[in-house]
Amino acid sequence: MKTLKLLIILSVLFVSIAYAHEPYVEAEITKKITKKYKMFATKRFLSLQKTLDSVRNGSDLEKLEAVNVFYNAVGYMSDTKLYGKKDYWATPWQFLGKDRGDCEDYVISKYFALLYLGVDPKKLFFTYVKSNRFKAAHMVLTYFKTPRSEPLILDNNNHKIFPASKRKDLTPIYNFNGESLYRANRRGTGEKVTNQKTHKKWDELKLNMNKKII
Repeated sequence: MKTLKLLIILSVLFVSIAYAHEPYVEAEITKKITKKYKMFATKRFLSLQKTLDSVRNGSDLEKLEAVNVFYNAVGYMSDTKLYGKKDYWATPWQFLGKDRGDCEDYVISKYFALLYLGVDPKKLFFTYVKSNRFKAAHMVLTYFKTPRSEPLILDNNNHKIFPASKRKDLTPIYNFNGESLYRANRRGTGEKVTNQKTHKKWDELKLNMNKKII
């Protein structure tokens, strides 16, 4: 027990001292992660910080590549098996702490990591698609250089980043970025389809993040 407490203190101090800038995961949450998921999880978060720091001054594309590669190394598991729920959106801390998650969890964690790196949130969209390969609903993260640019697809099923036109296995349905919903297409964000500025699961996720649910 004393050894565990010492490791927790050292890990928190490491995060606090090693980075002059604000770390992606603050010391308070790192301490909770270590206590709940043990040091193996803490090492994953330290590795994430190292990855993010390596591209901090890079281009958007370099940031997309680094974040995509890092999170795609996490194992897939359905919400039913992991949380006993049909559809649950995990916080980035839960996803990496458990080292498991489903498609939405990959998208969420990639999204917030890219925001931390300074990528403009107006360029990032949660995109619902139909996977023609798996005959199932799916979610990917899309990046639009400009509102009418062809989006780039960050996907946990296909680990390489491709423009949407190269992903014939996906049929776009709609995008949202936490502000608005759009009917998706392969060339741009598409038409706004509702005045609703909230999304139930998105709102639940933000609430859980404010509560620092790990």
